[in-house]
Amino acid sequence: MDVSVLFFLTSGVFLGWALGANDAANVFGTAVGTRMIRFTTAALICSVFVVLGAVYSGAGAAHTLGKLGAINALPGSFMAAFSAALSVYLMTKARVPVSTTQAIVGGIIGWNLFSETLTDSASLVKILSTWLICPILAAVISLGLFKSINWLLHRYPIHLLRTDAYTRVGLVFAGAFGSYSLGANNIGNVMGVFVPASPFTDFDVAGLFTITSVQQLFLVGAISIAVGVATYSKRVMMTVGGGLVSLSPVAAWVVVVSHSIVLFLFASQGLEQFLASHDLPTIPLVPVSSSQAVVGAIIGIAIAKGGRGIRWRVLGGIGMGWMATPMLAGFVCFVGLFFMQNVFNQEVYKPVSYRISEQVGIELDKQGVHTAALTSIVSEPFDTAVDFTRALDQIPALDDDQYPRILQFAEVHETLIDADLFKKLQSSSLSAPQIKAVKRLAGRSFDYKWQLANVLAKTEPEWQMLPVSKINKARNKTLQSDLTYLYRLFSAIR
Repeated sequence: MDVSVLFFLTSGVFLGWALGANDAANVFGTAVGTRMIRFTTAALICSVFVVLGAVYSGAGAAHTLGKLGAINALPGSFMAAFSAALSVYLMTKARVPVSTTQAIVGGIIGWNLFSETLTDSASLVKILSTWLICPILAAVISLGLFKSINWLLHRYPIHLLRTDAYTRVGLVFAGAFGSYSLGANNIGNVMGVFVPASPFTDFDVAGLFTITSVQQLFLVGAISIAVGVATYSKRVMMTVGGGLVSLSPVAAWVVVVSHSIVLFLFASQGLEQFLASHDLPTIPLVPVSSSQAVVGAIIGIAIAKGGRGIRWRVLGGIGMGWMATPMLAGFVCFVGLFFMQNVFNQEVYKPVSYRISEQVGIELDKQGVHTAALTSIVSEPFDTAVDFTRALDQIPALDDDQYPRILQFAEVHETLIDADLFKKLQSSSLSAPQIKAVKRLAGRSFDYKWQLANVLAKTEPEWQMLPVSKINKARNKTLQSDLTYLYRLFSAIR
């Protein structure tokens, strides 16, 4: 194992620690702040279930931010994770609950700007919109749930001591589930940028089961999260639990449950498939901020009480922290990349070039793009997406909606199907027919991603994209993730 790889992983460990120190407040802050659960108990439960969630259910979250920018060099991954970790740490020190998703988005955009990589505006707008929708939705759910619970308690009164006991048990179970979800949903933010360069190898445990390299990577990140929970989360827990609004024990339970419901709505592939199968509008699977969900839930309870008791100065400080976190992470990442490249001579990104070859022209014709307008730049190489986009801007016959397809098919990505890497396919989520189709291509090379995708689709039906529809959306999304895995695994440029 290369020592430099271990060094670069330290920023992911730092980010995991910062996440544990800050985001543990989202699941146990209200319980600790209302003195229903001791901090040591909350830290222990949170640490255990964060690790379980990260290792057993974290694989799907590793690609949630991939559309914003695919960081393709380990030093670049180090700086993106470090800038996010530093931003979250500074906000934690200021007792402001923020999200690692906000921080890592800022870090990725900082890397995009430095490497002249285009940021997917549609994905960015979708993520930014959830930063507004998430707390509002949490407030609505919290308000309705709080009023419903109060109505039930007034209609069917329970002795105060019994209510207290039930609430404590409810907070423990809700906190455990929230901690599991925290690990599952956020480990991708912590270690996702390191997955392509994982230094670990798969190994069997007594012939019973296999622990994959990704699971080992996530375990390291999860342990760092647990350490952050145990060592530095109490400050933010007290801000969430009592600094914004004074909460009763029942209200504390409502906050945790409302927060968990919001995360579930935006993260459940099963729910998305269920809605699509019944021809209902689907909820986009977008990474949302658990911190924003908790704050929104607390505000919902305050509104249910008539809006009294809200500490507006604390709320304003939290809002400023939400805006400052991604900007700070992006700035630190950009400056850090400059020093790593020019002072320490590190390759912080691998250039991605673009070229419209004859084969690309044929494919673009099939996509409805009028390639006659592209004659002036055919076969001309472009070193960055920014340079290529500027050249396209000089062609008046092109429509803006054609840009994404041109960029997609013109991106040069040399791929070599190396038989020595087939062992990694066995430990992946690919089906047996999919793996068999890949193995048939041993020794072949491709200049563009779409060439490999087309050959696989002709070879095996399970590699074929289905016609666009709500029902096929989830299946095609999974297939695209599988193709992305192949592009990274067999990339000829390392």
